[in-house]
Amino acid sequence: PSCRRYVAGGRCKSTARLEGKVVIITGANTGIGKATARDLAQRGKVIIACRDIAKGDAAASEIRAETGNQQVIVKKLDLADTKSIREFAEKFLAEEKELHVLINNAGVMLCPYSKTADGFEMHLGVNHLGHFLLTFLLLERLKQSAPARIVNVSSLAHHGGRIRFHDLHGEKSYNRGLAYCHSKLANVLFTRELARRLQGKFQRQGGFTANALHPGSVSSELVRHSCVMTWLWKIFSFFLKTPCEGAQTSIYCAVAEELDSVTGQYFSDCQPAYVSPRGRDDETAKKLWSVSCELLGIQWD
Repeated sequence: PSCRRYVAGGRCKSTARLEGKVVIITGANTGIGKATARDLAQRGKVIIACRDIAKGDAAASEIRAETGNQQVIVKKLDLADTKSIREFAEKFLAEEKELHVLINNAGVMLCPYSKTADGFEMHLGVNHLGHFLLTFLLLERLKQSAPARIVNVSSLAHHGGRIRFHDLHGEKSYNRGLAYCHSKLANVLFTRELARRLQGKFQRQGGFTANALHPGSVSSELVRHSCVMTWLWKIFSFFLKTPCEGAQTSIYCAVAEELDSVTGQYFSDCQPAYVSPRGRDDETAKKLWSVSCELLGIQWD
């Protein structure tokens, strides 16, 4: 029915191939990430980077069987631990000479208050800082492989977020719904600042882009920390996208030819979408960048 078609949203129509190209997708053992991996595995080599290797292996063998592509590889990556992120990057750089697409897809949502191995509030630590560090560590390889793309999965929830520099780790006050929104706003600001920094230097090499997106409201395991949300998700499942429908904008940002030189944008349903005023604040974006570097102990100029 037309109502269901409306819920499904935009589809990526690109038939671009990725032969000889390498894609990393974080959190691709389930949900949107897995659906993204399944599509891109029909085009080229895919590395599934996830915390749970058993789940990752199960997803990979399923995708290999469906696509006939044996180049679907699983690597351990725990975004809640900077040591694991550094180990993942080190191994990847030793084994792969090129990287063409990095999809920062993994995420946590509505967690009870907790901290990562490095003492960061969990939403900010996994959704923003973990991907910030991963991108930093893989940036040179992406540059060498240009044209290359960085795709950050954010959310419409960024509209409800603010960057609370006075209480980044929610120690003074914590609301798990808002913590998720803050981290998704951080994704949008990171994308904006990253694109600004890359623009002058690497555009000439034939496109090195960074874009963010909202996948839509998707029926996935992301709400597992909230009984209420799990219950609501079940009741309203008809109005939610399937993981395959939710993956369309990620796939679009990763392969669509018309985005070759589009950078620093935010998409939803495979088209440009409205960014909240806070998500367009360059001063906040710059400050978040330097604070993130400080927290991670890195120099990224």
